Amino acid sequence: MKKIWMIIPIILVILVGIAVGRLIFNNKEKLANKNNVIQKEINIVSEKVTDDCIEEQNVQEEVETNSQEEKISPNCLLILKKYYEECNHTIKEYVDIPMDLVNKTEEDLKQEYPYWQIEKYSSNEIILYKEFNSNCGQHFLVKGDDGKITVYKVNENGEEEVYEKTEISVEYLSEIDKIKIMEGIKVNGIEELNQLLEDFE
Repeated sequence: MKKIWMIIPIILVILVGIAVGRLIFNNKEKLANKNNVIQKEINIVSEKVTDDCIEEQNVQEEVETNSQEEKISPNCLLILKKYYEECNHTIKEYVDIPMDLVNKTEEDLKQEYPYWQIEKYSSNEIILYKEFNSNCGQHFLVKGDDGKITVYKVNENGEEEVYEKTEISVEYLSEIDKIKIMEGIKVNGIEELNQLLEDFE
């Protein structure tokens, strides 16, 4: 009788184990089927997206291929050449291309800069040219004032404006330099001005 009581719980444990194992196996099978269905749906959507992207790329390639006009690139260099009639100087100003000109044509550029001549137009470099009836604003006159050297800038109207009052004393200059300073030394450009002032220090 004791053996029967021992065998019954063992049989019950085995039956419960089989039932639980069967449930787990069925759930895994259902989960695997569900994952397969989801994966199939993902593949279908992915194929559709890929097809749409390929179609869009083909349309873009057609547009690019059909475009005959050269357009301005984002890393294009814009050079503004300014000629000043009074002093016969040409100054080049190097500018990054404004973002509103990117992908524009030569005709668009003419509309943006109607008073400038286009000397060169390419997707990587543009040179615009314009003449001015003035001087370039890079002309200076170095004179003595109250025993010190003063720098005057000659404006576009030919008038002298105080640009810088230095602490360099005229007293310690050579006789030749003193005479030049009293008459006024004409200088063109900042670099030449800085070099002259360094020589006097």
